[in-house]
Amino acid sequence: MKHFSLLLTLALLVSCAEKKPEKTESLEEKAQRIHDSVITIDTHDDINVQNFTDSINYTQRLETQVNLPKMKEGGLDAVFLIVYTGQDTLTTEGYAKASENAMAKFDAIHRLCEEIAPDQIELALTSDDVRRIAASGKKVAMIGVENAYPIGEDLSKIEEYQKRGALYMSLSHNGHSQFSDSNTGERDSVWLHNGLSELGKKAVAEMNRVGIMIDVSHPSKEAMKQMIALSKAPIIASHSSARALCDHSRNLDDEQLMLMKENGGVVQTVAFSSYLNTEKHEARSAYMTEVYKKVADSLGVAWYERSQFATLTDAQREEFFANYRKVMNIGEEWTETDASAPPAVNVADFVDHIDYMVELIGIDHVGISSDFDGGGGIEGWSDASETFNVTLELVKRGYTEEEIAKLWGGNLLRVLDEVQAVAQTMD
Repeated sequence: MKHFSLLLTLALLVSCAEKKPEKTESLEEKAQRIHDSVITIDTHDDINVQNFTDSINYTQRLETQVNLPKMKEGGLDAVFLIVYTGQDTLTTEGYAKASENAMAKFDAIHRLCEEIAPDQIELALTSDDVRRIAASGKKVAMIGVENAYPIGEDLSKIEEYQKRGALYMSLSHNGHSQFSDSNTGERDSVWLHNGLSELGKKAVAEMNRVGIMIDVSHPSKEAMKQMIALSKAPIIASHSSARALCDHSRNLDDEQLMLMKENGGVVQTVAFSSYLNTEKHEARSAYMTEVYKKVADSLGVAWYERSQFATLTDAQREEFFANYRKVMNIGEEWTETDASAPPAVNVADFVDHIDYMVELIGIDHVGISSDFDGGGGIEGWSDASETFNVTLELVKRGYTEEEIAKLWGGNLLRVLDEVQAVAQTMD
């Protein structure tokens, strides 16, 4: 009996010795697992129609911050490609020119999804589309309209835009439109409508009717408050951050944030340096301005400051954006070797805004955007290939997988569902 007990003990000891200790999941591994399992949606990415041709397009790893190779590298599942038109005169001629620009961008997005790379990316019109396309392994394209200016005074174009795939639209950009005052009125306290024009109020009703999300990232605070009061559906801020942390007119103050919560909407925190940390941005910007000038000079190309954009000709603007990413990338490379360079605004600064808004208005009302290829991008999330770093920072701060899924797109899709459901009741 003693002999049997001894053998049993030895067998148990050998068995225990053979068992390998369970490997603890590292923070990075946990973040990667979560990043791979949730649907990541970036709600604001600008485009240049020159990158949607047979010879130059998003199947290639272009200098653009967003393209299919970079989306795959960073695990970015879905992007809102933006039909953006700058503000011009409130005239028939201005509207006609803007309309041409908008149509060209709609066509470019459709060309990418239907002709250039239908095997890699597909246009989504609903939240179900987003989930289906993502599950298939393809990337997801959606369309947002930045500035309703190209519509002119023809409200029937709102439904036309919706039929072309538009899922959200802002009623103004930088400068007052025929529909709405812009946040830029804060500079000189000159307002055109004291919020929304009568046409703007009708546009809100029409957007509700056809199921387009109302975007309040660029309109004035008063216009935003009026939109919330009028809208029968939740609204979004497609790319804005918290004004309490960075006092910029493009950000939302606490009153606006609380209104977004009450409305059931969502604020898509934006990775735009000057909207995240004023002091760090200004110090770094002054330094980088000189670096970019030197790079542009070495390449023999023109370089302009954002404040000069309004005065540029179409040709100058086109040339600038054709070289923009190249100059910036070389500039960043030069800066990496300079120990005296001021620190850049980074992913931690970005997530500070997410933290602030989640604490104030709740996890269900906050999302994520970059404004890539429109001035966005920060250290750690400088293009789509670095998207994982955002998830990693969220995991470091203790966000759960469920919470990260909401931030990365779940909240936005909920609002889209609600907006489209409201539209169904208005037909």
